Parts: sequence; structure tokens; C-alpha cells
Amino acid sequence: MNGRESPERGTGPKARIGPAEGSQSIRAMYWLLDKFFFVFHSCVIILILFGWMWRKTRRLNLIAIFCTAFSWFVLGIWYGYGYCPCTDWHWQVRMKLGHLDMHSSYIGFLIESGTGLEVSRRVVDVLALVLLVSAAAASVWVNRKDWGRRMK
Repeated sequence: MNGRESPERGTGPKARIGPAEGSQSIRAMYWLLDKFFFVFHSCVIILILFGWMWRKTRRLNLIAIFCTAFSWFVLGIWYGYGYCPCTDWHWQVRMKLGHLDMHSSYIGFLIESGTGLEVSRRVVDVLALVLLVSAAAASVWVNRKDWGRRMK
């Protein structure tokens, strides 16, 4: 058994906190936080992948890519490759809601939630890295062009 499993409540994504374990207002707060993180994190991923396409979002896109790379590779030294504070916080909220068997990555979670397909961690990691590097290359390219125009 890993540290997330609880034999008295069961395991897996269908496991829930019992009514005696928190007031309705606390459960509602965690439910709202779960929805917030789902929307916020998904929007950040969309910004990272496509924000370089529009001039108004290019700088923010580059900052988001830098922060993601910093998190994955620098914070990852201490927390493990691919570490994301958003995922960490979201998983803490989901654990409070009783979701005890979660994917190790947010991208894997999105794939499983959206398609029902179980994808290996290695495939998810490679996919995420390829997409981040591609988005970073596109972002640097278009931002360089923009900076060149501003200098003229």
C-alpha cells in the first residue's frame, strides 16, 4: 500500500471523504478549489502551447514557458523531474475530496479524464517535453521577430 491508500475508505478515483470528516462548507470549498485548479491549470497549458500565436500574449507565453521549465528542471532537482506546484496543490485538494488514486502528472490526468485511456508515465513525460520544447522554440522565434521590429 502506498501513502495515499486508505483501507477503511477504499482506494481509487471513486473513493470519497465520509460526511463525518468535514463540514459541508469545507467540502464545498475543496470542490470549488478542485474546479478552479482544473480550469486554471488547463488555461496555463493552453497559454503555453498556443500563446505564442498572438502578439498580445507572446510575452506572457514566454514567461509561462520559462516558469514551467524552471519548475520541471530546477525545482525538479528536489521534488522530481516534471514537478509542478499547480499539480501538487491540485492533488492535495483532490486528496481532501477523497480522490486517492491519481495520475502522477496533470497531462496524464487530462488524457485519462478526457479519453478514458491509460497512458504510461514515460509516454506522458515524452509528450509533455516535446510539446514544451516546441512551444518554447516557436515562442522564442516569434518574440525575437517582435523585438527586432521594435528596435528598428
